[in-house]
Amino acid sequence: MFTYKELHTATNGFCDDNKLGEGGFGSVYWGKTGDGLQIAVKKLKSMTSKAEMEFAVEVEVLGRVRHKNLLGLRGYCVGTDQRLIVYDYMPNLSLLSHLHGQFAGEVQLDWKKRMKIAIASAEGISYLHHEVTPHIIHRDIKASNVLLDSDFEPLVADFGFAKLIPEGVSHMTTRVKGTLGFLAPEYAMWGKVSDGCDVYSFGILLLELLTGRKPIEKLPGGVKRSITEWAEPLVARGQFKDLVDPKLRGNFDENQLKQAISVACLCVQSEPEKRPNMKEVVYMLKGYGSEGKVLQARMDSVKYKEELLALDQTSDEDDGGPE
Repeated sequence: MFTYKELHTATNGFCDDNKLGEGGFGSVYWGKTGDGLQIAVKKLKSMTSKAEMEFAVEVEVLGRVRHKNLLGLRGYCVGTDQRLIVYDYMPNLSLLSHLHGQFAGEVQLDWKKRMKIAIASAEGISYLHHEVTPHIIHRDIKASNVLLDSDFEPLVADFGFAKLIPEGVSHMTTRVKGTLGFLAPEYAMWGKVSDGCDVYSFGILLLELLTGRKPIEKLPGGVKRSITEWAEPLVARGQFKDLVDPKLRGNFDENQLKQAISVACLCVQSEPEKRPNMKEVVYMLKGYGSEGKVLQARMDSVKYKEELLALDQTSDEDDGGPE
C-alpha cells in the first residue's frame, strides 16, 4: 500500500501538468516515486457508493489476475475520503491516443504492431474468461482501455466495471455499463451479460484497429453511424483493401487482413451464440482455422435504436490512462 502523502509527492500534488486522462470516475496522473519508479495514479473524484463499489471491484480483480497483457496492480491507497489505485506507467499511453488522439498523426502503429496488439489483447481477455476462477467479464473493452508499453505490448486495463461470474453460470442480467458503440446488443438493450459481450466489444475494437475509424462516427446533419454499418457493404462485396486504415499507405499483409476482418465479423454477430469464444479468437488471429466458416463470415451489423445512439454514456477524449 501507498500513503496519500507518498502519492501526493510523486504526482507533484496531483497537478494538471501531470494529468494523463480524465473520465467519469476522476483522473489519472503520472508520478515518480522516491526510488525513481514511474507510476500512473487513478484518483477517484468523489466518494459515492458507486465509486466505492468500482474501486473495490477493481482492487479485487487486479489482485486475482496475473497476465503479461493485463495491467496489474502496483498498489493502492485508502484514506478517510480518498481512494487511489496505482499502476505501472505506460509510456506509449493508450491505443486510443495512437488511433484518434495526440499520436494519431505520427503513424507509429504499422501493420505488424497492429496485429501484435490485436493478438496480445485477445490473449489477455481470453485469460480472464478461461483461466481465472471465478471467470471475469471485463465489460468495458475499448481503445482507451488498451495501454501500450515502451515496446507497444498491449495491456488491457480498467476493471472497475468487471463482473465475476460464478462457476456454472453462463450469463447474468445486470445494469448496463460500458461505452456505446462497443456494447453487445443483448447487453445494451436487456442487460444480459456474458463472455460474449466482451467478444463483441473486442470485435469492434479489432475493426477500429484495422480501419482507423471510430466505433460511432457523427455524419453531417447529426446522424450517427456505427463502424459495422460502414463496414458491412464493403465486407459483403469483398472489398477488404478499402477497409484498411489509409494511414498505413497500403503497407499490410492481405491474407492477415482478410483473416482479421473475418474474425471481427464473427465477433460482432448480433446473436451471442454465433460468436466465437476468446480462445477461438486468439487461435484464428494467429492464422489457424482459416478454412471454413471464418472466411465465409458476413458482417452482421447492429443497428442500435435511435434512443441508444442518442445516449452519450461516456467520452473517449482522454488518451492516457485506464478509464
